[in-house]
Amino acid sequence: MYQALLTRRYLTSKIMPLLSAAAVMLCVAMVLIVWSVMGGFLNMLLSSGKQLMGDVSIAWPIYGIAHYEQLIDDLEASPKVDRATPTIEALGLLKLPTDEPRQVQVIGIDPEGFNAVTGYVDRLYWKRRAKPLPGDTHGEDPRLKLPAGFEAYGKTLSYPDPARNQDLPAVVTGLEVSRFYERTRAGYVVSVLGRILPSFEVTITVAPISQGGSVVDTSSQSFVVANEFRTGLYEIDANQVLMPIDVLQEMLQLEEQSIPDPNWAPGQVEFDADGVPHPVVAKTVGVKPARATNILVNGAKGVSPQQLEVEVRGIYETWAQRYAERGARQGVPEPERIQIFTWENKPGLRTFIQAVKKETALVLVLFMIISLVAVVLILAIFWSMVSEKTKDIGILRAVGASRAGVAWLFLRYGLVIGVLGSLVGGGLAFVIVRNINPIHEWMGRALGLVIWDPQVYYFTRIPNQVEPSKAAIVMISGAVCAMLGALIPAARAAWMDPVKALRFE
Repeated sequence: MYQALLTRRYLTSKIMPLLSAAAVMLCVAMVLIVWSVMGGFLNMLLSSGKQLMGDVSIAWPIYGIAHYEQLIDDLEASPKVDRATPTIEALGLLKLPTDEPRQVQVIGIDPEGFNAVTGYVDRLYWKRRAKPLPGDTHGEDPRLKLPAGFEAYGKTLSYPDPARNQDLPAVVTGLEVSRFYERTRAGYVVSVLGRILPSFEVTITVAPISQGGSVVDTSSQSFVVANEFRTGLYEIDANQVLMPIDVLQEMLQLEEQSIPDPNWAPGQVEFDADGVPHPVVAKTVGVKPARATNILVNGAKGVSPQQLEVEVRGIYETWAQRYAERGARQGVPEPERIQIFTWENKPGLRTFIQAVKKETALVLVLFMIISLVAVVLILAIFWSMVSEKTKDIGILRAVGASRAGVAWLFLRYGLVIGVLGSLVGGGLAFVIVRNINPIHEWMGRALGLVIWDPQVYYFTRIPNQVEPSKAAIVMISGAVCAMLGALIPAARAAWMDPVKALRFE
């Protein structure tokens, strides 16, 4: 009973314990904010792979995989595979209406299959909104004025040509590729050309590569931009262009081609029965199948990317062996040479993800070490408090309080300070993290300070989710550390001689 009474009295009559609670609050808020932002960044990076390449990718860059339709059939026959789709990836040069060139990654897709694997239709940005965004108080978002169903052109990668009365191939670019827009509270508003889609065309240039690894020629073609997509991953939104796979196959000379007779040469002639010469028509000795540089695979429900990677590797080995036995190895890479990977293990990204994981752990350790300052501060304050309350401790011991009871008085006091500081710190961290993007935008407008540059941190927005499990771990740790800070002073008070304590001045 006396512990509760004295704890309440000590807590409300002294300013130093409140400073201890403030120290715990700041430490808890600091650790939780850092963990939420950096952990959220890592989670966003890992989860973004699903909307870019599905669960697993089979890749054979530049040259492409032949007979990929049969490989897709074999993959989709597996109960562990939901869908698979071919794509072609190539570097290209994009020319805007402003005559500005952009180096981009051009990806040829089958719209229906690509959407089934990645859900890219959900990322099309220009589609009608019924209501403005919360920050769009003046209705500036251009999407409010778009006609219903506008995104249909982006879904099919086509655009109607009234002059020819037919649909022409179109492209969908990342929202940051053109740099025509300015991101505000109203979403992306037009800042260049004073117009939005589909009012401009782009010219895409790619370079076909021969089997020997040299550039054969360049191929250029103009397309209407049917829509733009936004993943939130800056590197993708600023560098990727989607177009129909059959069009890109032709531009890169990866479409189905006839193999000419190697003995035929231009200018050859043959004579008929009357001795009249005729040019020899080129003969074909076979057909080179169409090729795709990537096969994107989506796993069935309950199948992890790691399990799917093992399954896909086994299917590919069986499929490639079948073509080797037929003597038709051309265009089908050997299993040991092919690249099969999940998003987390994608070449060029694996090292970055591992570095982010290690950096997150390192920063957390550093901030936890800094947080030990709160423990030392509580220890110093409680040590001083025990010295100040020596006579009170002597009276408690004289009237029958046990050593454990005196020790629990100060431990309880430290625990209350820790719980109070942790709760306030957790609430503060939640408010800051949930509103971190508006806070960052205000800092940019008022102070000219831009901390989260999307060109550096990949994502256009700062992660703003607080995971309950992380909050619980940090807040419980804060309360426990505060109680540990009071442990040594509590032991000192418990083992104090009551006679000497009563004589203390």
